[in-house]
Amino acid sequence: MYPKNTWYVACTPDEFDSKPLSRTICGEPMVFYRGTDNRVVALEDFCPHRGAPLSLGFVENGLLVCGYHGLAMGRDGHTASMPNQRVQHFPCIKTYAVRERYGFVWVWPGDQAQADDSLIPHLHWAESPDWAYGGGLYHIGCDYRLMVDNLMDLTHETYVHASSIGQKEIDEAPVNTRVEGSEVITSRFMENISAPPFWRAALRGNGLADDVPVDRWQICRFTPPSHVLIEVGVAHAGHGGYEAPAQYKAGSIVVDFITPENDTSIWYFWGMARNFKADDQALTDSIREGQGKIFGEDLEMLERQQRNLLRHPERALLKLNIDAGGVQARRIIERLIAAEQAPADANLLARSGA
Repeated sequence: MYPKNTWYVACTPDEFDSKPLSRTICGEPMVFYRGTDNRVVALEDFCPHRGAPLSLGFVENGLLVCGYHGLAMGRDGHTASMPNQRVQHFPCIKTYAVRERYGFVWVWPGDQAQADDSLIPHLHWAESPDWAYGGGLYHIGCDYRLMVDNLMDLTHETYVHASSIGQKEIDEAPVNTRVEGSEVITSRFMENISAPPFWRAALRGNGLADDVPVDRWQICRFTPPSHVLIEVGVAHAGHGGYEAPAQYKAGSIVVDFITPENDTSIWYFWGMARNFKADDQALTDSIREGQGKIFGEDLEMLERQQRNLLRHPERALLKLNIDAGGVQARRIIERLIAAEQAPADANLLARSGA
């Protein structure tokens, strides 16, 4: 189950540069393409003629042309034309609210009438020349909530990412969790420790010594439906840690947009935004490569966890204090789903005369 009256990252613009893109989101097959005025369009991936996927077609004069019999579909879900056929009264197909912003394409899988542009998260780093960003996409066979759990409790770094960002001090540092409205925040601060390999490389990339003690921070912020932004970094010890002046630290924001494909698979848009040496493309590429390997290490764990849970649906998961962030995030998700279902439940009761 997942909320639908909300914005999810559907794709990045480069994914449909040359041809329409097929992507299932929240159980709904969609097709993305650029229509008239270069605007992004999202339609149901279903030709009303014979049910062929419209994503196997092509774009011509702003219309999406089915690759099976040449039916041309407009951005409004109405059939525009078909060679030598009268198709004006073909049934409409579903359309979706879609926006292009901050280098991502966002889609609202639910009721278009409720789509509110102000609910798209504001990504300040995507609008500033002082920040650089590099990221990627993984398709992972797990429930989207398992990935939220994973990102809201970084204890696993000690074990899953032992060769890159993990270290025993993560286990030893207390974790604090708080809820502010619909946002859940977990944080850890570690003082006077050695930097792990990934962060030693980041220090060097920022022209800083990598062989001195550091203070390290991890601040995870969940916002619905399934977005997690994590402030991470290290600073030379004794200069204020998270609050240290820029000349003593290497910090960044880990970007995690988790989009359900269905109940047991996700599109995982990952990346890192940094505000040091923003014009150094080689550094951006190096960080992206390293981060991609780190997230790749999560993939097998999450997919095998999902398979275990499917094999043993009767087993309840245990909850410890380190799980508080994921638990609170799930409660917010559950409230959103319940709110969406409430009108439907009320209509059902009305029709039944209850």
